[in-house]
Amino acid sequence: MRQLDRPPLVTVFGGGGFIGRQVCEALMRQGARILIAQRNAVAAHVVQPLAQVGQLGYRQADLSNRTSVELAVHGADMVINLVGTFGAMETLHVEGARTVAEAAAAADCVSLVHVSAIGADHQSPSRYGRTKAEGEDAVRAAFPGATIIRPSLVFGAEDQLTNRFAGLGKLPIVPVLKPDAKFQPVYVVDLARAIATAALEPASHGGKTYEIGGPQVLTMKQLHEAILELTGQTPEIVQLPDFVGNLMSRLGFLPGAPLTRDQWLMLERDNVVSDGADGIGAFGIEPAPLASVAWEWLGRFHRGGKFGGRHLNLTATN
Repeated sequence: MRQLDRPPLVTVFGGGGFIGRQVCEALMRQGARILIAQRNAVAAHVVQPLAQVGQLGYRQADLSNRTSVELAVHGADMVINLVGTFGAMETLHVEGARTVAEAAAAADCVSLVHVSAIGADHQSPSRYGRTKAEGEDAVRAAFPGATIIRPSLVFGAEDQLTNRFAGLGKLPIVPVLKPDAKFQPVYVVDLARAIATAALEPASHGGKTYEIGGPQVLTMKQLHEAILELTGQTPEIVQLPDFVGNLMSRLGFLPGAPLTRDQWLMLERDNVVSDGADGIGAFGIEPAPLASVAWEWLGRFHRGGKFGGRHLNLTATN
């Protein structure tokens, strides 16, 4: 591998997305130069105000198009792949991941960080979990020194998690599917710092797999309750039986359906860091609890339009 005598150039596939924008900011804070590569490069220009002159570039790239991936990786020192989907899973999670890893290896990159997911498992009941596991295998085969990052649920100001749940709080009744399913939600800023560090410090993190979760394990019901308390909303929570969720998921192909069949199957397993797994502590990060930061962006949902910035003292569920 090459030795660097200048600020590294990092190609970030999916750098304009929810997680990607935070990853780019974390990289830029450490002086890295960045090339954001994604299908709609124009959408990634939201990152531009965070960069210094000459620190950020863009390239249109599609993981299903090998030539576009190779062009995006050409000249890069490090590569981060953040691409995930509930659509063309085999195409992006497996073949796309393989293409990125092979391109990074051919370009003699010093590091590759591949973002997978907790629940990546060849025996997973969901296609998402199975394809994520297959993608990890493909990455390791092509780039043995790759770092695999498996996050739990990710929350942040622009997420589709806390904002969606807070929006439901305006209703008189909030239905909750799989109320006992467990998650270990992680703040997007903390996750991004871990991903950036893994890319910039391959000597410490290359070839390793990390499962990234926050400091608290919450059930689905507790997650709803925490968000409702933060926003001062008081709807009645109704726990739906599994047969209802199962039926709803079978209609997941319809526009506006609350969840897909694959998402329902993912709820069959808890989404928490495995016992003994290397986690966010390996990066020297003390993760933020949901209640310590979520009030910053959930204020607009607060009942009556006023918000006092309340913090909750949630305890972890074992």
